[in-house]
Amino acid sequence: MRYAAIFLLPLALAACNENTSPGADREAQVAAAPAPSERASAAEALDGIATEAISVETMTDADIAALGEAAGDCRIVLTEVAFPSLAYEPGERATIKLNGRLITMPATGPRAYSEGGLEVLLRPVEGEGDAGLPLEEMIVILPGAEDELGYRGYRQCLAEGGV
Repeated sequence: MRYAAIFLLPLALAACNENTSPGADREAQVAAAPAPSERASAAEALDGIATEAISVETMTDADIAALGEAAGDCRIVLTEVAFPSLAYEPGERATIKLNGRLITMPATGPRAYSEGGLEVLLRPVEGEGDAGLPLEEMIVILPGAEDELGYRGYRQCLAEGGV
């Protein structure tokens, strides 16, 4: 009887390669492409939300595509393999994702962006990551918040061979 189980096991496992779905079982469905996040002003996106509950979110490919040219040539990523948390055109505009919404802000300085009391400041940091991306700090100042939010990540720009 033991030997029968040994001979039947390969036959049972042979059926495992018959799955034609891209998921883990025959009923697996292909997930729909994610829809881009809604675009909003800082005031709309942050209205009624406690500043302590807000954090920077990562953008999806759909978010970046929906921004079009407004996405700019540069990104701030929190890890070298992450989706961007900030998309910007240096000295022109930046878009950040907060509370599930994309907020585009005009430049208020060479490395500063602001709209409706929301401010984002970028500061280069000496050093680079394992993949050669330069370090960058992103400081987010929310309207009415007692403290600023600081993130250390990496800068990717087309001119630098990234994005």
